[in-house]
Amino acid sequence: MTSLLAIFLITAIGCLLGRIRIKGMELGTAGVLLVALVFGHFGVEIPAIIQNFGLVCFVTSVGFIAGPKFFRNFKENATSYVLLGLLIVFSGALACGVIIKLFNVPAALATGLLTGSLTSTPGLAAAMEAAGDAKDMASIGYGIAYPFGVISVVFFVQLTPRLLKANMDEERKKMEAASTITIKPCSGRFFDIDPDGFFAFAAAIVVGLLLAKITLPLPGGATFSLGTSGGPLIAGLIFGHFAHIGPINISVNKKLLENMRGLGLILFLLGAGVSAGAGFVEILKEYGVVLFLDGVIMAVIPMFVGFFVARKPLKLCLFNALGSICGGMTSTPALGTLIRVSKSDDVASAYAATYPVALVAVVLASQFIVILFG
Repeated sequence: MTSLLAIFLITAIGCLLGRIRIKGMELGTAGVLLVALVFGHFGVEIPAIIQNFGLVCFVTSVGFIAGPKFFRNFKENATSYVLLGLLIVFSGALACGVIIKLFNVPAALATGLLTGSLTSTPGLAAAMEAAGDAKDMASIGYGIAYPFGVISVVFFVQLTPRLLKANMDEERKKMEAASTITIKPCSGRFFDIDPDGFFAFAAAIVVGLLLAKITLPLPGGATFSLGTSGGPLIAGLIFGHFAHIGPINISVNKKLLENMRGLGLILFLLGAGVSAGAGFVEILKEYGVVLFLDGVIMAVIPMFVGFFVARKPLKLCLFNALGSICGGMTSTPALGTLIRVSKSDDVASAYAATYPVALVAVVLASQFIVILFG
């Protein structure tokens, strides 16, 4: 089967699967991930550039859409978002440490489970570097935990409003009321390079990928970078915030952003699923279902801890709390689901505020666990 045929076949079947509702719940675009896992298991391969292309399109679109309100919103709630990002990763890391001690799981393998549960590729890279000769164990753990890490947050953001019997219209109003920000349209005459904003979109990705190449040294000899997820996200936020550079319009048509966001998410899940599916069944057979359950624990505990703190001590509204969970769990697919469930793009602001903090925290935690327990 050619890669081109596989891409569209997986997408078509995955979208159909995602639309199946059971008691009001559906997989949405995560259906593409499940179908891709099956295709990957049977040897189908998709070029890595497809996944990366999808990722940068998705996060750049999110940045542009959230940008006009993001920096103003972050200024008002910075402490809450930073605390949640750190707390979510810390609770997952604590669960990881307990599992290492109680069940004698190798540190590299357990750290791989943690990064898979938090769907953090930069975290995996840091764990593999710190693990040295045991780096393959980290990769195996990531492959075991990643699929549930994706699907668990997707279901969490759908199930939580139903369990709380939330009035969605009221929750949207609360989210809008929590942000007193009003966006004033830019006055003056600006030069449009193209009517839809493809130039601005592409330029933001270029800037984001350049940001992604900047590496910072960390304790233990490892390095940190924003990567292909963080760099374009930050660039999109900046472009979306300023909307123009001098007389040049750098805003993007919102319909184009929504379409690129949807396409990007599908391509990202498709590539990630095929890659993870290649050895998923074999890994479970070799290492047992217990490791999968360990990954489940590392995914579920941070979500519940983060949500409780967001709602009770920090008193965030429901949608901002769920957006922070998506960011703290570094879950790109769950954000797409939350946008659809909430019917509001504003949830992306909470995601974008928490995500960078969690990204740095999971990289540091991965190295610390391997060094401490290895």
